[in-house]
Amino acid sequence: MPLGIQHVLAIFVSNVTPAIIVAGAAGFGFGFGSNSPDFPELLYLIQMSMLFAGIATLFQTIGFGPVGARLPIVPGTSFAFLPIMVPLVAGKGVDPLAALFCGVVIGGVFHACTGTFIGRIRFALPPLVTGLVVTMIGLALVRVGIQYAAGGVPAIGTPEYGSLLNWSAAMVVIAVTLGLKFFAREMLAVSAVLIGLLVGYVYALFTGILTIEAVTTSWERSAAFALPQPFRYGFEFSAAAVIGFCLMAFVPAIETVGDVSGITKGGAGREATDEESRGRPMPAASARRRPACSAAFPTPPSATTSA
Repeated sequence: MPLGIQHVLAIFVSNVTPAIIVAGAAGFGFGFGSNSPDFPELLYLIQMSMLFAGIATLFQTIGFGPVGARLPIVPGTSFAFLPIMVPLVAGKGVDPLAALFCGVVIGGVFHACTGTFIGRIRFALPPLVTGLVVTMIGLALVRVGIQYAAGGVPAIGTPEYGSLLNWSAAMVVIAVTLGLKFFAREMLAVSAVLIGLLVGYVYALFTGILTIEAVTTSWERSAAFALPQPFRYGFEFSAAAVIGFCLMAFVPAIETVGDVSGITKGGAGREATDEESRGRPMPAASARRRPACSAAFPTPPSATTSA
C-alpha cells in the first residue's frame, strides 16, 4: 500500500499537467480561462487522464495476454506530445479537439505497432540515447514552463504577464519542491511536487492570484459524479495532427525502452528480457489511448513514466 501511494503521488501532478497546459493554450484553462464557458472541459480532460492512466497501469503490471511488461511501470500523460498539441489548439477553444483526438487515435495505433519491432533494435538504444531523449523532452518544455510561471498563455500581452506577483508564486513552488526533494525523506521526498503545488495554491489564495469565488464557481460548475461521455468532441481528420502524433510516437517508444531497462536493472539487478521489451511494453503504453479511442473517450496521449 505505501508503495502504491508513492506511485500515485509521484505520477499525479505530471499526469494531469499536460491536459492543463493544452486547455490553457486553447483558452479554457485555469486562471484567466476559468471564466470561459468551456472551462468544464478541462475538468473532463483531467478526469480522463487519471482514469486511463489507471487502466494502462493495470495493463502494464498485471498484463493481458501478450500485452503488458508485467513490471511496476506506471504509464501517464506524455509531455513529449505537447509541441504537437499546443499549436493545434492555441487560442481556438474546444473546436480543434476533434482533430487533436483523431490524431491521438491514429497515433495510438501506430505507437502500438512499434512494439512489434522496437525490441529488435534495443541494441541501438543504450542508456546514453534514451537519457538524451528524456533530456530533450525536458528542454522542449522549458519555454512552456516559463510562460506559465509568468502568468500563463492567456495572459500574454496583459500587465499581469511577467508580474512580480506571478514570479513570486513560481519561486515559492520551486523552493518548496526542491527543498523537500533534497532534504526530506521517503514519502515527503516522493510527493515533493504535489506538496509544492499545494503550497503554491495556498500562496495564490493569500495573495489574491486565485480567489475563493473562482474556486467556488468552478466547484459549482462541476458535477459530483459523472460518467465518461463517448464521442464528446467528435473526430475530424487533420493531416498535420496525424503526421505529428505518428512521428512523435518514436520518442516515447525510446523512453519506454529506457524505463523498462532502468526498472529491471535498478530493481532486480538484471537486464530486461526480450519478452519484457519486445512487443509488450509498447502496446501497453499506448493501451491507454487504444481503449480510450475505441470507446471514443478522449484523453491526451501517454507513455511510461520514471515514477
